[in-house]
Amino acid sequence: MDLELTGKRAVVTGGSRGIGRAIAVALCREGVDVALFARDRARLDATASEIADLTGRRVEGFVVDTGSEPSVIEGVRSMVQSFGGVDILVNAAAKPGGQSKPPTYDQVTSEAFFEDMNVKVMGYLRCAQQIAPHMINAGWGRIINISGLAARNAGTVIGSVRNVAVSALTKNLADALGPYGINVTVVHPGNTVTEATTPEVLSRPATNIVGRMITAAEVADVVTLLASPKSIAITGDAVVVGGGSPRSIYY
Repeated sequence: MDLELTGKRAVVTGGSRGIGRAIAVALCREGVDVALFARDRARLDATASEIADLTGRRVEGFVVDTGSEPSVIEGVRSMVQSFGGVDILVNAAAKPGGQSKPPTYDQVTSEAFFEDMNVKVMGYLRCAQQIAPHMINAGWGRIINISGLAARNAGTVIGSVRNVAVSALTKNLADALGPYGINVTVVHPGNTVTEATTPEVLSRPATNIVGRMITAAEVADVVTLLASPKSIAITGDAVVVGGGSPRSIYY
């Protein structure tokens, strides 16, 4: 299937590692030129070079802190000036969940709570606010927000609240931007294998239906479809990429 992505331009936040990096690779393999947003210049440059060598596409890193509005404004301005526009936004910049035991409700601090909300929820909104006008002018766009299955499960206060908030943000953006040809979706990974996954995490028994952890590349395959014109029928909804939740029924 031709996903009709050749020549599209994407921003992937949190794109220097983990799920964001895997998404950048998958998009490039479908012919997309990608701008990576992250905070570490050295890691950005290394990742951009690696992906460009691997895929033959244009990949450029921009130092952007999505927790800072001025940083996002400048990053988007520089990206659009360099690439000539932007067609796809993948919001993936966030503190990874599921790698360590989360704090109990009585251990949650205001600082930790608001830091996570600022980066993952407000950060996603900041990027959408700056990029959506370019998509509106073009009459087409795709925004994919990477959230997580903590949106559907208790056990981590910050993780659940931030991921539910991303889901609500997604629906609001989808309703507002749909008339302009822009689809907005939220993707919920479960515990996902990335380069940062520890042996201890890998050794845990799988709790999903498929019986193993899903890899970042497998998440990226789904995101790439959602970034495509072929995904016109999906907007405002969640797509779960955790390998299936036993016993639960969602409708």
